[in-house]
Amino acid sequence: MTKPLVFTGNRFDRAAQYRADATWMAEKQQDPTSRYVPIHNLKALIDLTDRPAIDWRGYADVKEFIEAGATLIFLGIADFACHFAIDVSSLENPRAVPNSDWGKFIDVRNISAQLRPGEAGALAQARSMIAWHDNHQFCAKCGAKTDLHDAGYSRICSSESCKAQHFPRTDPVAIMMVVRDDKCLMGRGHNFPPGQFSCLAGFIEPGETIEQGVKREVLEETGVKVENVTYHSSQPWPYPSSLMIGCFCEAVTEDITIDPIELAEAHWFSKDEVRELLARAGTPETPRASPPLAIAHQLALAWLAEDKN
Repeated sequence: MTKPLVFTGNRFDRAAQYRADATWMAEKQQDPTSRYVPIHNLKALIDLTDRPAIDWRGYADVKEFIEAGATLIFLGIADFACHFAIDVSSLENPRAVPNSDWGKFIDVRNISAQLRPGEAGALAQARSMIAWHDNHQFCAKCGAKTDLHDAGYSRICSSESCKAQHFPRTDPVAIMMVVRDDKCLMGRGHNFPPGQFSCLAGFIEPGETIEQGVKREVLEETGVKVENVTYHSSQPWPYPSSLMIGCFCEAVTEDITIDPIELAEAHWFSKDEVRELLARAGTPETPRASPPLAIAHQLALAWLAEDKN
């Protein structure tokens, strides 16, 4: 790969040692150098004046949301300044922002590939954290309301008889380029756009290694047996909070029997066919590969690049 995968360039020092220090956090929140990215219904504030970039705001711009108890996440430190994400979804009309110079709230998936790697990585962190807090307002153990703690990195049950702690989670997903000689196996899920093919993928289950997850998922989805699983790269995927673990594996069988619940179709593709799929990625033409921001696209590129080594 000639440049980092989208969402992998997060450059924050997460400074976890300060998360439980309420005094330090309160001081940094009001520090004139601190920066905030407002998030509205999981869309991020983007400055479109020149090259798209996060529209980082100062404390004065978000003070009313902080005082109203909005979800506030400490992202980390970069360029000697503290950075935060704040949920401003209380705005009924996101265009009615406190200052007219605010940018536009844009879906993270749609804008991230246009951002610098560090900013895309920051949005992956911010979106995942805000989404987790949205979905964990109540204790999974007793049902009581939970309260935000540790600058956003935990929630604690408000019930005195429970006080269970809850922490943000990341779901590991194996995504694999299945190869056999000069062909690779790709599929299309039911929720994919028509004609868009990708690497096979699936969640790694409890008590399972990455290698076991790869073998199980390929067999379950296509009936193809694989071996020699090797790791390639990983990518945070904030929808809502997954870690895509990119792998290669070798098929030892070729006949395809798809699971109709998991896949709409699956086929073996030659290298020439994959080149054509990649060339059509991001266009309405079919068949095509996943867009370049997805790790599946990069795994396909890496497979083709083996011819040049």
